[in-house]
Amino acid sequence: DTLWDAARAEVERRGSPGGDGGAVREQAVLCVGSKRGGKTTIILRCLEREEIPKPTLALEYTFGRRARRHNAPKDIAHFWELGGGTSLQELIRVPITSNNIRSFAVVLVLDLSKPNELWTTMENLLQAIRDHVNKILAKLEKTNPEVATEIKQRMRNSLQKDHPDYELVDPFPIPLVIIGSKYDIFHEFDSEMRKTVSKTLRFISHYYGASLVFTSKSEALQLKARVLINHLAFGYERSKSVSVDHSKPLFIPAGMDSLSQIGPPPTSDSDIGKMRANTPLELWKKVFEKTFPPKSFYDLQATKDPGQDSQYAEHEVDVMRAQKNQ
Repeated sequence: DTLWDAARAEVERRGSPGGDGGAVREQAVLCVGSKRGGKTTIILRCLEREEIPKPTLALEYTFGRRARRHNAPKDIAHFWELGGGTSLQELIRVPITSNNIRSFAVVLVLDLSKPNELWTTMENLLQAIRDHVNKILAKLEKTNPEVATEIKQRMRNSLQKDHPDYELVDPFPIPLVIIGSKYDIFHEFDSEMRKTVSKTLRFISHYYGASLVFTSKSEALQLKARVLINHLAFGYERSKSVSVDHSKPLFIPAGMDSLSQIGPPPTSDSDIGKMRANTPLELWKKVFEKTFPPKSFYDLQATKDPGQDSQYAEHEVDVMRAQKNQ
């Protein structure tokens, strides 16, 4: 055989169902969250790139490739990152489509050093993603009901059927990891404030069937976040370790917590009695916002116009734009 014959035979062998290589696996991950919360840094660390992170403009894309074993074809992970905090959430519909919904996951990065922005950021971004995914599922139910059923079934799999909270939670429609960033700053907070934030994020993660991890500049904590994201992006083994001590960084893979372990919202029974809430999530929100009054959604949306930023200046375009404005 010539070298070309050998190469062709090898490619065919890898591509065949029984070949050693198997099919290339493609996954997509959308990273959203707090403005300047460290999303770009987290993605670069996952891809083992040593670049200096730049501010994200609108929606940015990159990808990584990894082989599951020696001589196997490399799997591909598509990483999308939404910049601007909550101000550009309409762009969520660009990366998540009916074609890739089965292999899509979300990473929500929340800045622990700004607890007054935390709930509003989380609520608005997750609601926007959930609304968009539900629209896709409604379409799929008409065009491809098997896929819609598979996604809904997988959604319930974040908890085992014998888990005591199986009927009490409301799993997110696609796999979700919540990352609390800037733990090094958060660690300096008053212990009761830390406890309120930690318990609340444990409840949210458990309620949505998500994994939760706190991270900072520390290499050990970054590695823990990487383990969870690599599980979503490349199908790596998920860590079985759990850390629920509020005086330490939390690390709780999906399905490894329970409402009985989390306990009630951190406030007095008399206060809980006065709060009118229709759902457990609403009750936790009221308790959390009593300690950390929220910034309004519009404050969080205020974002600098990239068209006015000198680093994107283009003389011809700017002249035409000035004419148009005039």
